[in-house]
Amino acid sequence: MFAQRTQKCVNSVLLFALLCCILPPPAQASKSSEDIRCKCICPPYRNISGHIYNKNVSQKDCNCLHVVEPMPVPGNDVEAYCLLCECKYEERSTTTIKVIIIIYLSVVGALLLYMAFLVLVDPLIRKPDAYTQPLHNEEENEDARSLAAAHTPSGARANTVLERVEGAQQRWKRQVQEQRKTVFDRHKMLS
Repeated sequence: MFAQRTQKCVNSVLLFALLCCILPPPAQASKSSEDIRCKCICPPYRNISGHIYNKNVSQKDCNCLHVVEPMPVPGNDVEAYCLLCECKYEERSTTTIKVIIIIYLSVVGALLLYMAFLVLVDPLIRKPDAYTQPLHNEEENEDARSLAAAHTPSGARANTVLERVEGAQQRWKRQVQEQRKTVFDRHKMLS
């Protein structure tokens, strides 16, 4: 019940966050100023050090004359200086970046909630484990397990997912113990 409520809450928060990022407000229907820019990288020229210039301009205006302000050289050297500069038009989608970050944070949050759930609930559900005893008591454990298996009715079926998972876990642990016994006691490898 707690897990279902938590899952519904996580789903609704994720849906709300995605809608907020995907559907822009009417004032932002066009590209925002952070999504486009022209970047000019100008190397050192005579006594002027190199510099990087950024400006929000359209793609057709992405050149040294429109981006480099203030112009560091006098009027007659502007053309020579601009020929050295390399200008690139860059466009990005901040909406896509926001959606990816929200999805990533949602997955991490869901995993943290699941971890907290397991840390709080698992000790309450878990039964004492017969496999924690040392390996030299393994034969006593096998006798106890065979008696316990004989007392459980074969027609009884696991009712809950947790019981099925615990049953699969117990079978796996028995296989691991058998492999340990074979490898350490008999010094043989199982195929």
